Amino acid sequence: MKTRELWWVIAALVILNAVTVSYFLSKGETASVFKANGETVATVGKGSISREEWLKELESRYGEDTLRELVDREVISQMAKKYKITVPKADVERELRMFQTAYGGASSLKGEDVRKWKRQIELSLLLEEILTKDAVVSETEMQRYYEKNKSLFDVQAAYHLSHIVVKTKEEANQAIKELEGGSGFETLARERSVDEFTAGEGGDLGFIQVGDERFPSEYIQAAQKLKQDQWSSPIKAGQGYAIIKLHAKMEEKKYSFKEVKDEIRRQIALSQLGMPPSASALWEEADVKWFFGK
Repeated sequence: MKTRELWWVIAALVILNAVTVSYFLSKGETASVFKANGETVATVGKGSISREEWLKELESRYGEDTLRELVDREVISQMAKKYKITVPKADVERELRMFQTAYGGASSLKGEDVRKWKRQIELSLLLEEILTKDAVVSETEMQRYYEKNKSLFDVQAAYHLSHIVVKTKEEANQAIKELEGGSGFETLARERSVDEFTAGEGGDLGFIQVGDERFPSEYIQAAQKLKQDQWSSPIKAGQGYAIIKLHAKMEEKKYSFKEVKDEIRRQIALSQLGMPPSASALWEEADVKWFFGK
């Protein structure tokens, strides 16, 4: 697995962990219902679960990883200021686009969630810049890398789709009638779709590129003819029929050597480190002391 691909897997797991903890710790409205019971956060018949029990369990499961993530963020921020390192917004946008189109990631994120993803991307790029700040890579070597791996910087058009899968064409036509009558696509997907992997998410498939073997080629063919927020006619899909909805489209983009030169320099330099980039390598310099010791 390439360095950047492995880093994205790590970053995604870190974000998932942080989101999980944030979800539990931010249930303010629900917690207010139990304030009358003092420190009780849940009741089961005559039994109860205290806030102390709950927080201890959260700490034992997620405490160290979550604190490590917070420390890493602060370390990266401080080291970036120390060395006056910044990352262009265009680089952050490019990485988000490539992640979305290549992995379908963050497709349904909006508003504050998008801001958080961009910040995570910015931190990962800052970390790479800090770790490779003293690396010297020749122009010739970077140009050679670009020519050899040019396809890595060609982003195909991608379509953010949702689908409803039913068993018969009659069911598909009935679903379309209901959509035309004002029913919500997500609601129908949850109620009618037989695709158990996406029904619970309102049929959301994320971004799909041309040639994505996970889905019928007819999906892309239909999506290319749709406008934003339009849905398709019934599409034969395996043993049933599907209706797809287009949420957004990303046009094809070919990045020039100039646009990705800094990215290439970092990747060549990182490959020489022999391990994924980690902020822990900077803890000693940042004089980190934390609850979990060394």
